[in-house]
Amino acid sequence: MPLFSFYLMTEEHPIVFRAILEVLGKPKEHVETTIKSLVNQIKSIGGYTLKESFISDAKPHEHLFSSFAELELRADSLSKVIGFCFDFMPSSVEILEPDKLVLTAGDMSDFLTDLQAKLHKGDMVTKKLNSVNFFMRKNLNALMRNYVQLALRGGEKSLATLSKLSGISEKDLAEFLDVLIKDNLVVKTDSGYRIKNG
Repeated sequence: MPLFSFYLMTEEHPIVFRAILEVLGKPKEHVETTIKSLVNQIKSIGGYTLKESFISDAKPHEHLFSSFAELELRADSLSKVIGFCFDFMPSSVEILEPDKLVLTAGDMSDFLTDLQAKLHKGDMVTKKLNSVNFFMRKNLNALMRNYVQLALRGGEKSLATLSKLSGISEKDLAEFLDVLIKDNLVVKTDSGYRIKNG
């Protein structure tokens, strides 16, 4: 069964809705290009008519830039509105017309089944990313452990020197060295760090 295959409105009674899309990132030019590209993509998809649109200039937001597009669209069916939400993930959606929508039990069951399929797919992607992240962290820790031990084979080094050699901030490296001290691999001295029994 295709995603959101039910149709509640005929073309004589389309659904008019307002949606806000947001983009956050950098550089500024990329954010502005991406939001315009999304709006152009929506214009080219069948089943929608873009009635009005407003695209904001990208503005600084902490260390990134943000932009938004406010759109008023007409969709052939409620399934198109729901599909729009899954495809473009707007931050806000408001149905303007009609005032009432009627759903049958079958329509709602189909919608919930399709929704669950999307949620399960998202859950699988999240679990896979968590697994990859776990192995990457494990391997990075092993790599850093070996690197610090190799760096200290040449003799005692200060935190500043180890930070410069590794490219890791002194704060983060100090936390990592504390773990190596607990594991009895490294010893902290008055002037820096050295390998245990080294």
